[in-house]
Amino acid sequence: MNMKECIENCSDCHNICLETLAYCLGKGGQHVASAHIQALLDCADTCRISADFMLRNSALHGRACGLCAEACERCAQSCEAFGNDAQMKKCAEICRRCAKSCRDMAA
Repeated sequence: MNMKECIENCSDCHNICLETLAYCLGKGGQHVASAHIQALLDCADTCRISADFMLRNSALHGRACGLCAEACERCAQSCEAFGNDAQMKKCAEICRRCAKSCRDMAA
């Protein structure tokens, strides 16, 4: 796994989580359930932190990536619960891609 690719995946995931957060706030209802909003925020924040750690070549980047992978998996599961919603599917897909690259980086 190439660190540059993982940084890009983390940046993409951070962005889609924030876009999806705004989308969910606009939709209301189940889309604003506190557990779902928490999953989006946790994912966005850990992605940003992991990318920052990798960019500065921190000795802790592997640990940050491990946490990020867990947050991304949780977010993907939360988004997938919405079924055929295109925005949620896109978010889940990018979260899963980021989780995989972060797991690889953490190993």
